[in-house]
Amino acid sequence: MKKRYAIIIIIVIVILIALASIIVYNITVGNTKNYEIEKIEEYNYFILKQNDLYGVIDKKGNTIITPEYSEITIPNPQKAVFVCHQGDAIKILNEQKEEILTQYNNVQPIRLQNITSDLMYEKSVLKYEKDEKYGLVNFEGKTITKPIYDEIDSLPYKEGELLVKQNEKYGVINIVGTKIIEMSYDKIEVDGYYTDENGYQYAGYIVSIKTPEGYRYGYLNDKGKMILGTEYNDLTRVAEIKDYHNTYLICAKNGQYGIAKNAEKILNNEYQSIRYDTTNQVFVVEKSKKYGIVNLDGKLVLPVQYHQIDITGIYMYAEDEQGTTVYNSDGTKADVDSHISILNTGNDKYQIKINNENGTKYGVIDQEGKQLIEEKYNYMEYLYDNYFIVSNESGKLGVVDDKEAVKIEINHDSLQKIQETDLIQTTSTESKMTQIYAKSMAKICEMSNASIEVKDDYIKIYNETEIKYFDKEGKALKNTEVYPNNKLFVKVENNQYGFVDYNGNLVVDYEYDKAYGFNEYGFATVKKGGKWGAIDESGKEVVAPIYEIKNQQEPFFIGSYYRVTYGSGEFYYTDAK
Repeated sequence: MKKRYAIIIIIVIVILIALASIIVYNITVGNTKNYEIEKIEEYNYFILKQNDLYGVIDKKGNTIITPEYSEITIPNPQKAVFVCHQGDAIKILNEQKEEILTQYNNVQPIRLQNITSDLMYEKSVLKYEKDEKYGLVNFEGKTITKPIYDEIDSLPYKEGELLVKQNEKYGVINIVGTKIIEMSYDKIEVDGYYTDENGYQYAGYIVSIKTPEGYRYGYLNDKGKMILGTEYNDLTRVAEIKDYHNTYLICAKNGQYGIAKNAEKILNNEYQSIRYDTTNQVFVVEKSKKYGIVNLDGKLVLPVQYHQIDITGIYMYAEDEQGTTVYNSDGTKADVDSHISILNTGNDKYQIKINNENGTKYGVIDQEGKQLIEEKYNYMEYLYDNYFIVSNESGKLGVVDDKEAVKIEINHDSLQKIQETDLIQTTSTESKMTQIYAKSMAKICEMSNASIEVKDDYIKIYNETEIKYFDKEGKALKNTEVYPNNKLFVKVENNQYGFVDYNGNLVVDYEYDKAYGFNEYGFATVKKGGKWGAIDESGKEVVAPIYEIKNQQEPFFIGSYYRVTYGSGEFYYTDAK
C-alpha cells in the first residue's frame, strides 16, 4: 500500500513539474508579447545645440542641461533620462542634472534600425557593459538581464525586440528579457510581413546557419516557433499575402524552388523560379524554361507547358506555339480578346478595361461587362464612389464620373487625393495654382504657391500671404475652431500680421510681415524684415525677429530656440544666427 502511495506521489510530482515547465516555457519563450511599446503622448525634453555643443531644454524653452557635451541622446522625450557624451566618457543625467544609473558601466541607448522618425531609440531600456559583456537595464535602474551577451542591438523593423549574440551565435530577446529565439544562428532577419493595423508585429524570422556549402536558411514564426528547419539555400516569405494564420514561404534546395504553407510543403522543390501575383493570388512557376500557374493550395491551375505567362489585371495570358490564350485565375478560358486587360477597382460595380491593340487606352465596364466609358484615355484609375482619375494624350489629368461627365477639368499637371481625406488636390505647373475639391467635386479652395499640411482633425493650406483651414470633409474652419484652446489668433490687415484675442480684440499690433499660429508649446513664429522670431501666448516677444533661417517656410520655435531637422527625421533646437 505504501509503495502504491509512493508511486502516486511520484506521478503527481512529475505532472506538476511538466505543468510548471509548460508555464515557464510560455512565460519565457512562448509568450513573446508580454510587454508593450511605450506610446509617446507628448514631448517634454529636446536637444539644444549651441557652438557645436549639446544640452537639453524643456517644452517651455528652459535650459535643463547646459550645452557642454559633445553629444546628447534623449531615448524617450517624455522622460528625464539624458545620455551625455564627453569624449569617450558617458554620463546619464536626470532633470536635476544628477548622475543616475551610476552602478552600471558604459550605459548606452539602443538605436532602432530601419525606422525613419525622430523617435530613434528603444524607449524604456538601455544597455550596459561589464567585463566586455552586455546586459539590459530599464530607465528606473532595474536590471533586466545580467551582462551575459557579447552584443546587444536592435532587430530591424521590430521595436521592442533585440538581436543578441552569445558564443558567436545570434538569438532574439525582448525588452523585458524574454527569450524569443535561442542563440543558435549565424544570421537572423525579419521576414518583411507588414500590415497597416499591426506594423511588423506579426512578422516572423528567417534564420540561417553557416555550413561548408554556404548558408542554410530556416523559418520561425512571430512567436519564435520553428516552422522550417535550416536546410534551404534560399528562403523568402510571400509578405503580400496578408493572412496572419497562414505563412507562405518560397524556399529552395540545390537551386530548386518549392512552396511551404506554414510547416506543410504544398509544392515540391522542382522549379527554377516562382513568383507571386497579388491580384489573382496565384504563383507563376518555371521549370525547364516552361511556365505554369499554381494556386494557394499548391494545385496546378495551368500546366507547366507555356513559353511565357503574363498577368495583367484579372486575366492570365499564356503563350505557346498556337499563340496566346487568355485564362481566368481558376484556369478556365476567358472569353476575351488577348489585347484586352481588365483591372479590378475595389468597387464591385466597376472594372477598368485596357485595350492594347493600337496603343494602350483605358475605359470602364460594369460588373456585367457593359461598356460605361469607351477606351480612349491614356491612363485611368479608380478614385472613389463613381469617379475616375483620367489622363488625356497631353498627359493632363482630371476626373470623370461613370457617365463620362467631366467633374474636374482635364487640364491639370498633377491630381491626387490628400492623404487621410477624401479631398482632391490639383496643381498646374505653369500657373503654380493649387485647387482643392471636396468629395462632391465642388471646388472649395484655390491658392497659388500653396503648401498643404494634414493634421489629426483638419488640413491647413497656406502660402506667403494667406492661411485657410478645412476639416477632412472640406468644410471651411475658422482659426478659433482649429485652435479652441489658444488665447491669441493671427489676423491680417493691409498685408501686415498681428494677433487678436478670441473676441477679435487687437492684442499684438499689425507689425509683422508674416506670422503663424501658436504651436502646441505656446509659441508663435513671426517674421519682420526677412528675419524670424517668436512670441508667447501673452503676445510678448520671447525673441525678436533676428534669425535668418533658410530652407524653412515656417520655422518652429520653443522659447527663443528654433528647430533644425537633420538625418532621418531627427532634430535639435538652436539659437545660431
